[in-house]
Amino acid sequence: MIIPSRLQLREIRLPLREPFRISSGTTMVRRALVVRLEDQDGAGGWAECVAGGHPTYSPETVETAWLAIREWIAPLVLGHPFAAPADIYPHLEESIRGHRMARAAVEMAAWDLAARRTGLSLSTALGGTRSQVEVGISLGLQQTPDRLAALAAEAIGAGYRRVKIKIAPGRDIEDVAAARGAIGDDFPLSADANAAYRPEDTDHLRRLDAFGLVMLEQPLDHEDLVRHAVLRRTLATPLCLDESISSPERAADLIALKSADIINVKPGRVGGLAASLAIHELGMHHGIPMWCGGMLETGIGRAHNVALASLPGFELPGDLSPSARYWERDIVDPEWTMRDGTLEVPQDRPGIGVEIETDFLHHCTVRHEELVAQTSTP
Repeated sequence: MIIPSRLQLREIRLPLREPFRISSGTTMVRRALVVRLEDQDGAGGWAECVAGGHPTYSPETVETAWLAIREWIAPLVLGHPFAAPADIYPHLEESIRGHRMARAAVEMAAWDLAARRTGLSLSTALGGTRSQVEVGISLGLQQTPDRLAALAAEAIGAGYRRVKIKIAPGRDIEDVAAARGAIGDDFPLSADANAAYRPEDTDHLRRLDAFGLVMLEQPLDHEDLVRHAVLRRTLATPLCLDESISSPERAADLIALKSADIINVKPGRVGGLAASLAIHELGMHHGIPMWCGGMLETGIGRAHNVALASLPGFELPGDLSPSARYWERDIVDPEWTMRDGTLEVPQDRPGIGVEIETDFLHHCTVRHEELVAQTSTP
C-alpha cells in the first residue's frame, strides 16, 4: 500500500553536447520536467516527464504537463491509497482524457517509490530478466551525408549495437546510402522519419528497401494506422510505429489492422509503466518484436527505460545511450555508462538504481513547485 502525500515538480534545463535535429525541429537545450513523489513516511520516488518544449513530437509540452499535474493529476493521486503503483494508471484513466506524458511522470515516480520501499530494483518489480540491455544510437539529421557517415562509423567503433538515423523528405536516400556505406551491409541500421511523409510518398519510400534496414520507423502521420497498414503491404522493409502507439488500445488496433511489424514502447509516451506492461503483454502474445525508445531523457528517465527494456520480448537494441552521449554532466549518480554495447541493469539496487545529484539538480532548476495532499478540516 502506498499513499502519496507530496509531489515536487522541477523544470530543469540541460544543454546537449551537440544539437539534435529531427524532421520536426532541432533541440539544443533540453527542458525536462522532473517529478518526485513522496509517501506519508517521507520515502520518495523519481521520474521524468518526456514532453518537450514545443508541441512537435506530441501535443503535450512541459507547460501543459505542469498544468495537468498541478490542476488534475495531483488532486487525484495525493492522499489516495493505492494497493500497487499499477493501480494509478486505471485510476487516472477514469477521470482524465489525454495528458499521458504528464500522467506517466507521476505514475512512474510511484513505481520507483514502491520498489524502493520493498528493496526491489525497478527491473525486478516489472518482471525484468536481463542483467544487461543492448544499446543503439540515434543520430539526428546532419549537415551533409559525409558527416552522417563519419558519425555512424564512430558509433560502431564505440560499441553501439544498432545505428538509427533520422530522415526527412529530401534527406533520406542519400543519407541512408551514406550510413550504410560507412557501417557495412550486415550491421543493423534503421531509419526514423518522425511522421514526416505522406501516403503519396510510397514509391519513394520503397527505394529504402534496397538498403536492408532493420526497420523504417513512423513514416506517416501519428494518428494514421490505416495508411500505415497499406504502406506496410508495399514495403519489404519492416515497419515500426512509435508516435502512433500512445496507449495499449492503440497497440491493439495496430495488431488488428496489421499496421506494423515492430512496436517502439516508450513508457513516458503511453501513460506509464503499467500501460507499457499491457503493451508488452500484447506484443508477447502476438509475437511482435518490441524495443524501448528514448526521448532525450536525463539519467532519471533513462533508468525507467532500462528497467523496462530488461523484460523478455524487447528483442532489439533500444535508444538507451549512455549519459555522455547527450550530457556533459548528468543529474544521476552513477551516470549511465556503456560497456561492450550494453548498459548494466541495476538489479541489485532498489528502485531505479541511481541516486539524484541534488546539488546539480538544484543548479539546473529554473522553477519549482510543491504540492501536498489536502486534509479535511473538522
